[in-house]
Amino acid sequence: MSLNNICIILVEPLGSLNIGSVSRAMMNFGLSDLRLVNPKVSHLNDEARRMAVRSTVLLEKARIFPDLSQALADCHFSMATTRRLGKYRGNYLVPDAAARHLLPLAESGTVALVFGREDHGLSTSELDLCQRLICIPSHDDLRSLNLAQAVTVCLSQIFTEYKNSEEKEVSVRKLASSETLEGMYNHMCKTLVDVNYLDSQNPEHILRTFRAIFGRAELNEREVRVLHGLWSRMDWIEAERRKGLNTDSNT
Repeated sequence: MSLNNICIILVEPLGSLNIGSVSRAMMNFGLSDLRLVNPKVSHLNDEARRMAVRSTVLLEKARIFPDLSQALADCHFSMATTRRLGKYRGNYLVPDAAARHLLPLAESGTVALVFGREDHGLSTSELDLCQRLICIPSHDDLRSLNLAQAVTVCLSQIFTEYKNSEEKEVSVRKLASSETLEGMYNHMCKTLVDVNYLDSQNPEHILRTFRAIFGRAELNEREVRVLHGLWSRMDWIEAERRKGLNTDSNT
């Protein structure tokens, strides 16, 4: 197993100290790909460098993205951390289970761990971009963790699983990229709205359930093409149906 294909994405981080601490935790546990989405502070200032200690090289090569979608574009699997659970957030893993799930997937392409803002985490639309959720168990008196602490907990579990699995044979399955999946979801949404299955005013209400189903399925490129074919066939049938209706109305 390899750690080289695991990236850490921080969405709109607010504190330089946190970014520096995350960089240090990444080097502690053997990761090197840090991605920042629209950071609200400099990741290269004195505070960040002071907390990063000898991991400043990770700060210097960190990549900046305008939104999460672009940060995930080359990833074929991603997990997002959240502490808020509900109707669409029941399919979550705890950090040790997440580590066991994630590491084999990193053998065939880039995978991501996504962490949200210090004050209110990730939005629902951002969580939709990720295939699985991670929830870190904590006491009811204070359920939210500091950003750097949350990253450290998850990376510690990944590194522990990595060391335990070094001698195991891994079965590699190459998954579709996040960009490919989003293209399929966009096609699916348009098709299902056109056939009046999804409410055009709120298509995400049901589409979010499909995202959860397909997220658990971990689709590869061929499976995504098959689904595109299904939506295209539905598009054709709907177009023919509408032609028939137009013909009938003109006679």
